[in-house]
Amino acid sequence: MKFSLDKILAAFGNIRAMERTHVDNYTEDIINAIDEEAFAVSEQNVLFAKTSELGGYFYVITIVVGSFKIKTIKGAKLALKGTEIDLVLKSDMDEFESDYSNVSNRFITRIDFQIEENDVANFDKNKITSLTLSAKKQEVVFKTL
Repeated sequence: MKFSLDKILAAFGNIRAMERTHVDNYTEDIINAIDEEAFAVSEQNVLFAKTSELGGYFYVITIVVGSFKIKTIKGAKLALKGTEIDLVLKSDMDEFESDYSNVSNRFITRIDFQIEENDVANFDKNKITSLTLSAKKQEVVFKTL
């Protein structure tokens, strides 16, 4: 039988030990449910992105997995630069927050950006060379794969 000091402390009600032994199934399910290929990478983050349409409005759905951690009520911007595209997208919602997974020691951040219908065709890995995610005072530069 394997004993762990954290498990013993958690059994006695130590909150920090309980947090360390907690299995975060919700965040792990988000990571495992990403069926898309990675769109772009930075030094410590991976960006998954795709376009979607809902009720005549077009969106770029992004999920950032890695060290990017944020909690904001001021929204974010995604700057797309490439051969045929130079575009800045604003986030659909101003308030969002990263989810932490203590199992994988990563943060997962989902941000939806508004995009015009005529710009959807330009949202392609072959046309975009870099993406810059700006939120609060943080800026992450991604290079497409």
